Amino acid sequence: MTDIVDELQWRGLVALTTDEQALREALGSGLVTYYCGFDPTAPSLHVGNLVQLLTMRRIQDAGHLPLALVGGATGLIGDPSGRSAERQLNSTEVVEGWVGRIKTQVSRFLSFDGPAAVRVVNNLDWTGPMSVVDFLRDIGKHFPVNRMLAKEVVAARLEEGISYTEFSYQLLQAMDFLELNRRYGCVLQTGGSDQWGNLTAGVDLIRRVTGGHVHALATPLLTKPDGTKYGKTAGGAIWLDPELTSPYAFFQYWFNVEDAEVGKLLRTFSFRPREEIEELEKQTAERPAARVGQRALAEELTTLVHGAEECARVVAASRALFGQGSLEELDERTLEAALAEVPRTSVTGGELGTVTDLLAATGLCKSKSEARRAVAQGGAYLNNVKVESDDAVPAAGDLLHGRFLVLRRGKRNVGGVEITSG
Repeated sequence: MTDIVDELQWRGLVALTTDEQALREALGSGLVTYYCGFDPTAPSLHVGNLVQLLTMRRIQDAGHLPLALVGGATGLIGDPSGRSAERQLNSTEVVEGWVGRIKTQVSRFLSFDGPAAVRVVNNLDWTGPMSVVDFLRDIGKHFPVNRMLAKEVVAARLEEGISYTEFSYQLLQAMDFLELNRRYGCVLQTGGSDQWGNLTAGVDLIRRVTGGHVHALATPLLTKPDGTKYGKTAGGAIWLDPELTSPYAFFQYWFNVEDAEVGKLLRTFSFRPREEIEELEKQTAERPAARVGQRALAEELTTLVHGAEECARVVAASRALFGQGSLEELDERTLEAALAEVPRTSVTGGELGTVTDLLAATGLCKSKSEARRAVAQGGAYLNNVKVESDDAVPAAGDLLHGRFLVLRRGKRNVGGVEITSG
């Protein structure tokens, strides 16, 4: 089998392990059953979850058997990891609906074929029927409170306060590992490094209850140079659901990453061979303006998450907005998503005004006088057609899908106008 530990280390995906040599031996000696959990605390998974899903896929491709756990029970409780305040609890009905959506998302990234076919499980199946007394007797007795208080995730919250609900989360996650070990012979749990306390709690519980030796592997948190998490923007998370983050916005997010981050992100997310990734890193360093690495990253990830057809539409929209393709050929949904990512304004159909008015209204020009200068200098475009007169008014036939106009100043500054009924 592939030496998957070496592969993960080259990709920068190993932050912590319980016993690296023992893990290497286990993964190298036969099929290993492993799991990673995903809590339904939102209607969609996000880019941070994608790191775990693709790490699971790499281990599966090396010949090992994945269990994808959707936390129907733990999602009702809330993990305190990485949070400075108590999580707001969602209703049972809401969490149940999110469980179904996340099961579907998880299933897209793991293979259901062959001897290492993924199994998707829900921890509510074994947690739901358990009584509080049984939980305290069978699980709680194995957790010394002093050791729980020393866990980083708990210690960080003691001053602000932590409820018993969130305090007990690590017991539930540990019980998941024990249950999967009993049911399926699972001997490895993976997760982010912010989950390390929860991962090792499961390792300790199995040792105390069964005497068995199991493993935990944590990936590093994926952060930007300023320390913030990748997948976070001013508007919130980068979701995998196209209704929450459009495929166009998803593509642009990766296309716009800094040159210095391209290599790390390709190693984390790309399934290209090592030689191709290293060549893309080299090209990005030698020709940064070409954005070769960013384009490869954006196209591969958008195809992976949203499909090849959606990626092709996004690429066509990106090119057309900057004058390298036909705006008229873009479908309405893709054009709307693309214009949502640029400066835009809304006007009623009877109040269109001139192109110079619209250039100022979108913010592409600071004022109408600056807009008139842009037109005079030949740098203003309406639907990729050069504007020849500063008093030109868009005609009804200029409206794309009967409601949009695309403005451009120069080569790179694009804005949008949406015409409303009033």
